Amino acid sequence: MSTAHLHAVPRPTDLVELYAEAPLPTRHGLLRAIVFRERGTDKEHVVAVKGELRGQESVPVRVHSECLTSEILGSLKCDCREQLEHALDLIGRSERGAVIYLRQEGRGIGLGNKIRAYALQARGADTYEANRALGFGDDLRRYDIAAQMLKQLGARSIDLITNNPAKIAALEAEGVVVHRRIPSLAKTNPHNIGYLKTKRERTGHLIELAEQKTSA
Repeated sequence: MSTAHLHAVPRPTDLVELYAEAPLPTRHGLLRAIVFRERGTDKEHVVAVKGELRGQESVPVRVHSECLTSEILGSLKCDCREQLEHALDLIGRSERGAVIYLRQEGRGIGLGNKIRAYALQARGADTYEANRALGFGDDLRRYDIAAQMLKQLGARSIDLITNNPAKIAALEAEGVVVHRRIPSLAKTNPHNIGYLKTKRERTGHLIELAEQKTSA
């Protein structure tokens, strides 16, 4: 993918601007790391791209929000790390695709507040009750940034790797054509099974717990 193609698309009113890109050899194959800067903030979002996306239909795409606790510290309280790995593996085996990594930790409430929510969960609150007790909504994440990144990458339609119907609706509201949904797979464990059940029951996540393997 050429930098010239990407730089030709942004307009001054865009929420993000392309800042850097380079080849990135990974265990999932050779990808391209493309960094977008969010205008008016210090946030940098990154997308890992396989192949050429411009003008393509049904491009496999994962829109993934940062989860330092699982992806760096190895937390077992959620399935974020495994969902990210599943998406990267799927993209690596495909002709083309992208994983968009958004810097919006803890469903948008930030790392410190996420850990405060974890403390409340340790005392019996579920993930949504904990957020509300801290004065936040159930989910403060936004997807207009991801939609603009996709627009600059030039895919005509995507196959979204997700279990979250709200994410599909949010991207479609921003003009992204979602051709179909690809289930996002991850293992359950004794620490995240309640969290996954709560997501399914409270916000309609399409999680088939019976079909997922349970780790020891």
